[in-house]
Amino acid sequence: MSLTRRSALAMTVAAGAAAAVLAGAFPGASAAPTPTAPTAQQSASYVYRVTGGVARAEALLREGFDVLEERQGGDLFVMGSAEVGARLRAGGHRASVEQVLPPVAWAPPARSGQAAVLDAAAAEETYAGGYRTVNAQYAHLDQVARDHAALATVVDYGDSWRKSRGSGGYDLKAICITKKNAGDCALSTAAPKPRLFVMGQLHAREITTGDVAYRWIDHLTDGYGSDSQVTTLLDTTEVWVVPIANPDGVDIVQRGGSYPYLQRKNANNGNGPSCGTTGGSSQVGIDLNRNTSSGYGTGSSTSPCSETYRGPSANSEVETKALQSLWRSLYRDRRGTGTGAAAPADTTGMVISMHSYSNMVLFPWGFNSAVKSGNDSSLRAIARQMASLAGGWRYGQPGEILYNAGGATDDWVYDDLGVSSFVWEIGNPSGNCSGFTPAYSCQTSLYWPKVKGMLLYAASKTARPYAG
Repeated sequence: MSLTRRSALAMTVAAGAAAAVLAGAFPGASAAPTPTAPTAQQSASYVYRVTGGVARAEALLREGFDVLEERQGGDLFVMGSAEVGARLRAGGHRASVEQVLPPVAWAPPARSGQAAVLDAAAAEETYAGGYRTVNAQYAHLDQVARDHAALATVVDYGDSWRKSRGSGGYDLKAICITKKNAGDCALSTAAPKPRLFVMGQLHAREITTGDVAYRWIDHLTDGYGSDSQVTTLLDTTEVWVVPIANPDGVDIVQRGGSYPYLQRKNANNGNGPSCGTTGGSSQVGIDLNRNTSSGYGTGSSTSPCSETYRGPSANSEVETKALQSLWRSLYRDRRGTGTGAAAPADTTGMVISMHSYSNMVLFPWGFNSAVKSGNDSSLRAIARQMASLAGGWRYGQPGEILYNAGGATDDWVYDDLGVSSFVWEIGNPSGNCSGFTPAYSCQTSLYWPKVKGMLLYAASKTARPYAG
């Protein structure tokens, strides 16, 4: 389903709302006013520069601050309300307002939870200037599979936390795209083609990533037979896409409508029932990118209301377990034990987890940058090229250019299976297209043109990522 087939009304309204999102620049913003305490979600949020924050990263995370995936020299950045700024200073951190994030304007979706029928109306649900709801993404998957039956197969790989508890929620859905022959898109490690796996919105508020996934699906299915690069790709490779890996979290985000709730985590309230449910600095849920067993405990919090709460135990979340089960059904384990063990040169496959923002390409190990993986040189070379295609992004292990963080999905994929894995932090750290909720027009004018080339390059390396 190409973008041209979306309703004219939705496109017109999205264009009109685009300029209303994220003003200000980071860094180099003009002097920001001293924030006053916000009284509602509609109030502005703030990005605070924490001078010397790299040296205190573990403390900031332990104390439950929302530390962004951005670093400049020795400084880190924390997002939150005026109260968060006061907490930073009271805790002895040198914090100053770097950017003001004003609210945007858009109506909220009419429903929560998965629609009983994913029809044309569901496909047109949007929020925050044109971003698609979970139901719209899922309706799109089903429509693509109907329109391109020879190319696309939708797979239900599990249930979200809410659905597993019988309290609404969503299926967990993926789409496999390839020129289908016998054995293709099967949940089997004996697949005849190498597999590229692309995932969005594991962190729910990182809404750019879901939109990139949507456009990637359309680029492949609409381009087969007319675009020679896409045709060759789908003749030789399986492409798996999970546009929304954390649908319960996105359900919270989209309920903000005009003012998307900045929910990072899933919706599990079993460990912190008193935590907030509108995506503030105290929020319900578990951080699904700190929950895996690979390096579990590093760069995360034990406080249930913290944005980086890692959960009560490694691999505790149904969304985590479902992804791991899916990956194990798609990829053979090719790596031995130990952090220095290498996967063999003929290992196939690649997994990309898209996040935002900061313009970075990251690869294992994330829990400790002093420890190099057995395939470090190959991963580093691929990351270098990805970063170059993006126009000069930074690349490296998380601790080299950001901070150490364990329990991430990319570490788990490489650790458990030996499959090459990367995190892309998509989004400018400054300007009108920065932040978690950039103007929707930024997706067309900036992010999709940039990331499309990275995705095509990743696909070209999927057959032999370690072969040099």
